[in-house]
Formats: sequence, C-alpha cells, structure tokens
Amino acid sequence: MTNFITLNNGYQIPQLGFGTIQQFDKQIEDNVAFALNHGYQLIDTANRYGNEVEVGKGLKLSGLKREDYFLETKLGPTLYENDQAIDDTLKRLGVDYVDVMILHHPVNNYIYAYKMLEKAYKEGKIKAIGLSNFRVEQIQEILDQCEIPPMIMQVECHPYYPAEHVYDFCKEHHIQLQSWYPLGHGNSDMLQEPVFVELAEKYHKSTVQIILRWHIQMGFGLVPGSKSMDHIKDNANIFDFELTDEEMKQIETINKHEPFYHVTEESLHRMATTKCNFE
Repeated sequence: MTNFITLNNGYQIPQLGFGTIQQFDKQIEDNVAFALNHGYQLIDTANRYGNEVEVGKGLKLSGLKREDYFLETKLGPTLYENDQAIDDTLKRLGVDYVDVMILHHPVNNYIYAYKMLEKAYKEGKIKAIGLSNFRVEQIQEILDQCEIPPMIMQVECHPYYPAEHVYDFCKEHHIQLQSWYPLGHGNSDMLQEPVFVELAEKYHKSTVQIILRWHIQMGFGLVPGSKSMDHIKDNANIFDFELTDEEMKQIETINKHEPFYHVTEESLHRMATTKCNFE
C-alpha cells in the first residue's frame, strides 16, 4: 500500500520515497529496481549525488512502465544559470519528464534557476517544482518574484527537529514538506529513545519503523535511503499499523529544537562552488 499526498497544483505523489544519496554504480541500479518492486513508487536523486545515470538504469531494470513510478531530482547550484541543465538531467535519467524537480540549495542565482523550473514545468518536463534547504525569507523571495508557487520543500526533519523553522510557513502557503534524513542521520540516541523502544515492542516493529511511521502521520513526505535490501524493504513496511494521538503527543516531548545540520558560511560556499561529477 502506498499513501499519496496531493500537492498545491493538484498533482499527487507517493508520501514515501527511496533516497539514493551516497550510492553508486551497480549497487544503486539494483537498489532502485529492488525498491520499486518492494513497496516504493518514488525515487529521489540529485545532480549533485553523481548517480543519475545509474538511477536511470535502475528504473529500466525494475521492469516498470514510466507511468508506474515517480521520479524526483534536484538541480545542482553550479547549474543554476545553465539553460541546458534540465534537459541534460532528463537525458542522464533516460526519461522524458520528472515528477518533481527542486533547487538543491539557496545559493547562487536561485531566482534564475527557479524560473528555469517554471519554464520546464509549463513545457510538461516537470510535473511539480520545489525547493530544498531554503529559509523562510528565501521562500518568500521566490513567492514574491515568481509565477508558480513551490509545491514541495525538502528539509531536515525528524522527531528531534520537526522542521520547525519552516513548518508553519509552509503549511500556510500549502507547500508540502518532505523530510531528508528522516532518521536524523541514523542518530543512535534518537533510535534508542525509550518512547520508540516501547512503541516498537508494542507494535512488533523496529524503532526505525516507528520513526518513519511518525513522519507518515505528521503528513510529511519522506525519502529514507539505505544500501541494504533488507532495510529498504523494512523501511517501506510501515503501513500496517497506526500510532495513537496520545503516542504522537508522547513523541512531541523528545523534540530537541535543534537540527543536526548547521548551515555556515563555509558550507554555503561549498554548496555554491562544488561541481557535479559530470561538469
């Protein structure tokens, strides 16, 4: 079973996706094909991951028709003024369109890049457009200067830090939140929180599955990644139970109001200048 979420343009995408960061070569081809045949319908990648060609091969390997899966990728900041970047991305992936394309980081000329997304959206090459890692004032800048409001905001989000810095703003503007690193970089403190250990025992699930289920019930999209086929399969096995309202409230109490990933001048500079492997 797959839950779908409806974006502000009416387009529906699966709530759960498979993330492909730091996976390469034959491994990612096999894992993409495996994921699509074991509970996932959405694959998430990025120019910067350096694996779009292999992801494309994995899509073919799955044996599924194009209309039977969803594909999401992110435009790399060094390509924000490259008018060919979107067509080149489609070529690498071996598809005629992607379901979601988002700007990976709020650096360089992101207004120009967003307008490239809008153009490709109007041409049918992208079904939904969005942002990743943007601050509220930068999302506002996009809303002020662009024609088509973002449909998705991909952001660090997990029970220790439920996307607080953008949650209310995105809700108000009907922008769907999607969690990257939904397990908080696999943080062992979070995975061993007593509340998750108790719930895992109660529902005969792992603490990982409890956390992923929390995302589902919060209404977030999520793109957990794993290199292990067993984990890939387990991460999708979260639709046969439901946490109670009281249990969701219990989970609220472990919020640390602090992200794992801190943006610095140095990290922004790195995002702005690091080229993709095909450049």
